Amino acid sequence: MAVFKRVGATLGFGLAALLAAGGAQAQTKVNIGISGWTGFAPLVLAKEAGIFARNGLDVTIKKIPQKDRHLAIASGDIQCAATTVETWIVWDAAGIKTKQIFQLDKSYGADGMAVRKDVAAIKDLKGKTVAASAPGTSPYFALAWMLKENGLSVKDVKVVNMEPGPAAQAFIAGQNDAAMTYEPYLSTVRDKPDAGKIIATTLDYPMVMDTFGCTPAFLVNEKAATALAQSYFEALEMIKKDQAKAYEIMGADVKQTGEQFGKSAGFLRWSDAEGNKKFFSGDWQAFSAKAADLLLEIGLIKAKPDLAALVETKFVAGK
Repeated sequence: MAVFKRVGATLGFGLAALLAAGGAQAQTKVNIGISGWTGFAPLVLAKEAGIFARNGLDVTIKKIPQKDRHLAIASGDIQCAATTVETWIVWDAAGIKTKQIFQLDKSYGADGMAVRKDVAAIKDLKGKTVAASAPGTSPYFALAWMLKENGLSVKDVKVVNMEPGPAAQAFIAGQNDAAMTYEPYLSTVRDKPDAGKIIATTLDYPMVMDTFGCTPAFLVNEKAATALAQSYFEALEMIKKDQAKAYEIMGADVKQTGEQFGKSAGFLRWSDAEGNKKFFSGDWQAFSAKAADLLLEIGLIKAKPDLAALVETKFVAGK
């Protein structure tokens, strides 16, 4: 009898292993490129909390600077990415074809410009040094946008290319006249008033909003694309139901406590399914058109693309 039990147990374990293997094989592998930006954190939560896996996705998240993310797409290293709306326009102009499939977030003060205390207005930055990421990134675009709104252009300042984290650190250390950065790094400037002040954020200039997109080749798998959108929305539901645990998981990814992460998250709004439907019903189109005009003006693109070709929203509805 004992022999039969052992054989039965062995068969049971074997069947379980086969079923597990079958489940693993059924999962769609996808590599996603992001940064440590607070707005992208629900994607990390979806992975760490097992939401992606539960929805049939084997996700690898790669931290890639925004200036290099399109290169990772072009090389096939990643199939999907998170970035600001206008960035997809720049990538398209560079021949990197992608489609945005859902909105992630909108900044409400999470992106900003830090300046020295003696700078009274943005127009006073003429001739001064500003730290910002490379052309084609969100901080550079935000700098161009804010300068334009104040009668200047990027040609009127000296731009030193630094990523948001180092830009904030350098500013606090006394380097440069101004810095473009975002959460969680912007809060390090908020916490050091002696170093300078935050003269403007996306509360003053609401022009930073992020979307998630993938290559057309990946989107052929409509089930996987729908699962990506659904997983994101489920992560937002988890944040609502167990905020403390969710903040702890998301904060750990950027070396923040749950409490610190919560403060950073207070400066943005994540977009749920209903928010997505509203966003793609007019807001996305209006902003993309205005962004394309500015990108053309500052020489980052040579012609305005067919904006409608840069988005596919059916996955939000789960069709």
